[in-house]
Amino acid sequence: MASISEPVAGHHDHVFLGASHDENARRTRWVVLLTAVMMVGEIVAGYLTGSMALLADGFHMATHAGALSVAAAAYAYARHHAHSPAYSFGTGKVGDLAGFASALVLGLVALGIGVESTLRLFEPVTVAFGEATIIAAVGLGVNIVSALLLSGGHHHGHDDGHHHHDHGHTDNNLRSAYVHVLADALTSVLAIAALLAGRYLGWVWMDAAMGIVGAIVIANWSWTLMRDTAGVLLDRTDNPIAREVRELVEAPGDARIADLHVWRVGPAAHAAIVSVVADLPMTSDAIRARLAPVHELAHLTIECR
Repeated sequence: MASISEPVAGHHDHVFLGASHDENARRTRWVVLLTAVMMVGEIVAGYLTGSMALLADGFHMATHAGALSVAAAAYAYARHHAHSPAYSFGTGKVGDLAGFASALVLGLVALGIGVESTLRLFEPVTVAFGEATIIAAVGLGVNIVSALLLSGGHHHGHDDGHHHHDHGHTDNNLRSAYVHVLADALTSVLAIAALLAGRYLGWVWMDAAMGIVGAIVIANWSWTLMRDTAGVLLDRTDNPIAREVRELVEAPGDARIADLHVWRVGPAAHAAIVSVVADLPMTSDAIRARLAPVHELAHLTIECR
């Protein structure tokens, strides 16, 4: 029985950060700054003018600023500890941990908006339509700028050019920041629509109705992000890559895979443990050569018996 464990490229570091890690970190820091400035401005203006609408939106933005700060901190932590031997497979999944935490926060925000909107549906409150519309418009502007900053590094998948699988090379940390910005933008758009309807059509109930719609959409985004990041954190098998590995190893007909584990260790990096049973003596180098087309494998352990 022979086995070999080493990264495909032949070196032994375990730096599995995304290719755009530093660029995405820089984008996220800018968005944190923009959100924080807007948040402070709204809270200060709210206290000076006595506007509850300004204060409420300011504290709402504080939750997003907090979540975005977690994303920025995750990038810094992952980079700082990238070469630390304390992490067996590097720090490539720190972003997924931050994304999961952000998804939880987003879910709580959706719950809060849903509860408050439902209460207001049955007990309408007085709304300063003109002032609130201006606030929502300014907030939307900040969110659009933030979304443009983050969209440059936000990708949903990648075609590997071999079997045309979508192996999901998504940076879930950047994705969580992007979703927070989109959620804020959505609430601003819905708020503007509701406020205009209330001001010009007298539909006061629209404010609460749009709040419920927004809460449902945000909750759905939160669940999707939570599901995807949890899968990475729990080392869920990447089935498309696993199928590709099995096909390449077993296609010649002289070997079969007895045990196979494929999981993600970073935004664009996967690890695999492949146990092969061969009819004739076979080297791990021969198996490694067969798996050369699977460029997603950044760390490969092969056992031949």
